[in-house]
Parts: sequence; structure tokens; C-alpha cells
Amino acid sequence: MASEPFSPTDRPEFLQPKQHADFEKAARWYGVQVASSCEKNVKATLEQRAITLGVENRILEIAIPQTPAIKVKKDGNRQVIEEKVFPGYVLVRMVLDDETQSAVRTTPNVINFVGAEERRAAGRGRGHVKPVPLTQKEVNRIFRRTQERKPTVKVDLTEGDQIRVVDGPFKDFEGEVIEVSGERNRLKALLSIFGRDTPVELEFSQVAKQE
Repeated sequence: MASEPFSPTDRPEFLQPKQHADFEKAARWYGVQVASSCEKNVKATLEQRAITLGVENRILEIAIPQTPAIKVKKDGNRQVIEEKVFPGYVLVRMVLDDETQSAVRTTPNVINFVGAEERRAAGRGRGHVKPVPLTQKEVNRIFRRTQERKPTVKVDLTEGDQIRVVDGPFKDFEGEVIEVSGERNRLKALLSIFGRDTPVELEFSQVAKQE
């Protein structure tokens, strides 16, 4: 997380090398649930709030794990996109204390930490959620996924959609999708060939969705 350094007269305690090393060693990754589609806004806002509140030495990194994907549009054109590994969540590497917890919890569009719910002593309301850090194994698995650069293919087609073939030997035939296989970049469709519904396997790039 980039930030302008403080001058020695501002917050001299933040510039102690040993203290900085201690925070780096103590920091852990935490999952934070956020409002739908607000991951980037939360990241940017929390980065700025950490500086404003003077806790950027303890909120060290905010990540939105993403992997590359290829989105096949209705007209068959392809667009390279970044797909979130965990939609609705951001990861925060931080030293957990009252100040950093408050900074995260009070950030707009943050719902709560991922953690263990502490039951209320009385009443039916939900209890307080105690943040629980991710294990090193979980962290390794998450970020290993972001390094897998082979894109997955996402297509705006589902079973029952009407399609038209735009390329290949069945060009201009029309039919209905009966199976979609994103892993193989292919789908099966029933095409009317010689008056009979015939299942045909096609690549995503060979079809366009009919409105």
C-alpha cells in the first residue's frame, strides 16, 4: 500500500525500524465481507482512511484476489477480464487491535470481518464477530490461484438459450443450447439438420446468442 512518509515531527514513533519490523512480523491476513460489487471502493477508501487515522503502519496491505478470464459476448467476440476469486470479500493484512478493527469496520460498504460469532448473553440479536486470521495454508492457496495465468472462459450462455452458429461447417444454423462446458470452451446445441434435432458440439467462438 503506497503512502507518503511522515516527517520526523509528525509521528516519530512510526519511523522506528524495529517497531516497523515488529508490525510486519505480527501482521496476519483477515477476510472482510463487503457489499456486492464494492470491493475496489472499499480497498481505495480503507487505504486512505488508514493514513487519515494514523494506522497505516498496522494496516499493511489490502488485496482483491483475481484471476484472468475470457468473457465470450453474445456476438461471439472475446474480452479479457479479471475475475474475483471471492466476490464480496477483500483481504486485509494487518495487526489486529482496537484501532485497526475500528478503521476497517467503520469503512463504508464493509459488512464485517470473517470470524467466529460470539453469542450474546441475552436476547435474540446476532452477537459480535471476532475476527479470525486466515491460516498460512489458506493464504498460500488463495494467492496461488491468482498466479495461475491460464484464463478460464466465461460465456453468457446457459441451457435453453437460443443460438445461431456464426462460424464453421454449421454456419447460419440455429438451435438450442443443451449443455455448457466452460472448462473445455465448448457447448452442445440441438441444431435442426435435415428436419431433425441433432446434438452438435461447438466452440464458444462459433455461436452467437439469439435475443
